Amino acid sequence: MHLGPTLFETVVLGIIQGITEFLPISSDGHLALAQRFFGHEPSLALTVLLHAGTLAATIVVLRERVMAGLREAFAALSAPSTLQASQGGRDAVAIIVATIPTGIVGLSLKHSVEAWSDSPTIIGVCLLGTAAAVIIGSRAPEGKRTEPTLSAAALVGVAQGLAALPGLSRSACTIAALLWAGVGRQRAFELSFLLSLPAVAGALLLEGRKAFSEGTDPLALVAGTLVSFAFGVVALLALKRILASGRLAVFAIYLVPLALACLAWGHAAP
Repeated sequence: MHLGPTLFETVVLGIIQGITEFLPISSDGHLALAQRFFGHEPSLALTVLLHAGTLAATIVVLRERVMAGLREAFAALSAPSTLQASQGGRDAVAIIVATIPTGIVGLSLKHSVEAWSDSPTIIGVCLLGTAAAVIIGSRAPEGKRTEPTLSAAALVGVAQGLAALPGLSRSACTIAALLWAGVGRQRAFELSFLLSLPAVAGALLLEGRKAFSEGTDPLALVAGTLVSFAFGVVALLALKRILASGRLAVFAIYLVPLALACLAWGHAAP
């Protein structure tokens, strides 16, 4: 009996997760399509560990900003007024404000997302939404702000929550929202992935408790995690350069044909 993904499948899924978690093309959509292609039910344990790998990649690449935010947040426990005195503190405020709507929207969509992840039609529609996001983001005027206003941070949090939908890229939605909030490209890159840390960590904690009751090969799980981490680091650094050059819309060249293929697949499926 096939209990879970093979070593080869986990390595392939790790590559997909590492690349698509950060490039604005939707990791959830690609993982759902890949696991449907492999012909088995998604492995919760594998999904959790693949996301743990890319979470680690985010922390490694943005370690200076992560440490600054944590340092200022802990310092503010005794003196809250100091949060606005440093970039790390202002980052921490933006992350806290954005995380609240992210959690509300994400939890409200949880059951729908579980049902829709097996639908090529839904994934195709959401991939078109991602294509729209990268095109809209690329048309934002050059921003000067180093962080969004509190109201803009809340809207970015809503965008991040909506990206729980399979095929709707979290990075595309949050980067586009930050750019239109007047945040500069470099800071939009940093904040997009800093904002993801509490959301991803919270999801890992919620799902991790029940993830390892499956029969997936432990070696396969470790391999998938390491591969997702390595490819995640490369993808993050690549996106940083692409965003700095103002070529975010280039991803639509890939997204639109993929979305149309998914819609055709969904139409042809019994």
